[in-house]
Amino acid sequence: MKPFLILQLRPEAEASDDEYAAFLAKGGLSADQTRRIRLESEDMPDLDLADYSGVIVGGGPGCVSDAPEKKDPLEAKIEAEILSLMPQITAQDVPFMGCCYGIGILAHHLGATVSKAQYGEPVGPSLCVQTPEGAADPILAGLPDQFHAFVGHKEAVQHLPEGAVHLLSSGPCPFQMIRYGQNVYATQFHPEADSAGFELRIRIYKNKGYFPPEEADSLIHMCRAADVHAPDRILRNFVSRYAR
Repeated sequence: MKPFLILQLRPEAEASDDEYAAFLAKGGLSADQTRRIRLESEDMPDLDLADYSGVIVGGGPGCVSDAPEKKDPLEAKIEAEILSLMPQITAQDVPFMGCCYGIGILAHHLGATVSKAQYGEPVGPSLCVQTPEGAADPILAGLPDQFHAFVGHKEAVQHLPEGAVHLLSSGPCPFQMIRYGQNVYATQFHPEADSAGFELRIRIYKNKGYFPPEEADSLIHMCRAADVHAPDRILRNFVSRYAR
């Protein structure tokens, strides 16, 4: 099997390792079925995407919509490197799953507005609802019409990119999952995240502006009580569909 390319952006080793382990577990992958690149610690190598079954992009603290002069230099480097792959991915319809940060990258590349104007969501579970197009999409096969997923984002896609298909919405954030072409997907939520993983991220990112630090314990309690398991199926479906 050709490996899946997993691109990660998190500068905190503990968070990055936990996210990678979640991608493996929820996707039904072993480490030798992936190529992991931590873009915060290494440069993007020359890649031939034909060598991979698909591309998975994880989340991170950066915001696509931040003004260039306000971007952390490392975050700007990572953003530029991922964006450099998007013309080939969208033109050749390379299987792609962008998780949280990935929807901003995809939408920005497609010319849509990504900003903090509206649709940001606090840390916690969000109720996602399938659109008619989502109900017919193979990557959402076997999922209920409505399910909770973990979110936490300052920016969001403000309108559906031209040529994209709307698959999932929520009350606070209309664009929870989109598809471009037949094989390029992105979610605003974290399909790999379960309660334990999100608890770890709350502890690591409690001083990153996602929520008042004093709310960390109550958010952890809320996440522990949440029934979040359906999003796992998205990664499993993606891997099953595109493994080759």
